[in-house]
Amino acid sequence: MKQTCYTYQILRFLFTPLFRLLYHPHVMGSDNIPATGAVILAGNHMHALDPILIDTSTKRIVRTLAKKDLHDGPFGFVFRAVHTIPVDLHSKHNPAALHAAVHALQQGDAVNVSPEAKRNYTEQLLLPFKYGAVVMSARAHAPIIPYAITGTYKPFSGGVTVRFGAPFYASDDLTAANRELYNRIAALLRRSMDPAVLAQKQFTEFDEWSIGHDKTS
Repeated sequence: MKQTCYTYQILRFLFTPLFRLLYHPHVMGSDNIPATGAVILAGNHMHALDPILIDTSTKRIVRTLAKKDLHDGPFGFVFRAVHTIPVDLHSKHNPAALHAAVHALQQGDAVNVSPEAKRNYTEQLLLPFKYGAVVMSARAHAPIIPYAITGTYKPFSGGVTVRFGAPFYASDDLTAANRELYNRIAALLRRSMDPAVLAQKQFTEFDEWSIGHDKTS
């Protein structure tokens, strides 16, 4: 783990100034992220740069759940070097990824997960949620910090914002916990999103998504 920390810190040292210079991100509510101890960061997913935005928004070392295809791709050595956790998006359930994430939390790490499990290019405010975040919270007794990413990654525009909300713990009722996470992220999106953009979005209630969708992690 010490070698992983060094690799991660070196990459962050190199890329954070460039990222901030290019995108001038606005970070709000980062004081909600505890300085130490297990924590789950869970939010919407709109762009490939989202994980870097989250990484550069806190001093914590963040273990990000990333699709397995990235680990197996030409730049997989980078993802493996910083110990992102591979997730097979072609599978309904990912017990190995959940086990690795829970183990990381039990070691006191911060874990970043996108419950939508893919980038949202649709008119929907949020896509259906997988259950990984709340399962991790329940198993590791770790708080979830919801976040919302809004705006655009247009260089030099200062157009991207991340807002972190207050922490909460998943209850034993995982459906209720996932509904709460969904609604908290939706509330953060409404608070941060440009009104003109928000007006074009549709909001589907959590329970409406649940009809016809299995609980997947």
